[in-house]
Amino acid sequence: MTVELVKHSASDTDVLWAARVSTAGEQSLEELSKDPERSKGLINYLMRDRHGSPFEHNSMTFFVSAPLFVFREFHRHRVGWSYNEESGRYRQLQPVFYVPDTSRKLVQQGRPGKYEFVEGTPEQHKLTSRAMEDSYGRAYETYQEMLAGGVAREVARAVLPVGLYSSMYATCNARSLMHFLGLRTQHEQAKVPSFPQREIEMVGQQMEEQWAKLMPLTHAAFNANGRVAP
Repeated sequence: MTVELVKHSASDTDVLWAARVSTAGEQSLEELSKDPERSKGLINYLMRDRHGSPFEHNSMTFFVSAPLFVFREFHRHRVGWSYNEESGRYRQLQPVFYVPDTSRKLVQQGRPGKYEFVEGTPEQHKLTSRAMEDSYGRAYETYQEMLAGGVAREVARAVLPVGLYSSMYATCNARSLMHFLGLRTQHEQAKVPSFPQREIEMVGQQMEEQWAKLMPLTHAAFNANGRVAP
């Protein structure tokens, strides 16, 4: 999974001037020249009592490269997000496919709603890699055959599997990102448990790492208050 922060306008100060306009009016602009560290208590209060709108006055744009099945889950997050994705209608898709490494837990145990994943055996990992690579190879050969035969890209792409990598730009604010992280990552400080698919969690962890550098006080308050979006 690849996540790059390509553009941003995001800092802890953005939370403070947005919050203080309610009591200070135009004087809230003074926050732009002040050290946000002095007001980390206000950020924590806003997070704790779920005053969410001050966390929306910022923007981050990420370039994400991941398998199609990750994007299908990602696009369920609609509020506060904007997306533009690579299109198989307009360009020939490249043969880059997802094959999990040995760190990926392969075996699901338990009933729906109460299950866990455990380590796979060496034989299961070998089977997974071989089966995926064989399937991907046949599918891409068929795709190329259809294109060579004059079939439109938007039709030929239908034979490609969801393990194919795609790329997109995803733009969000801190509030929408926190909601995403609360659902798509597991964390020891989370008040509400989450059971994300590992591959989208890998994307979320990389996004969180980059966001934490931009807004460290907001990130700390998010963790301290159970990782629940305000």
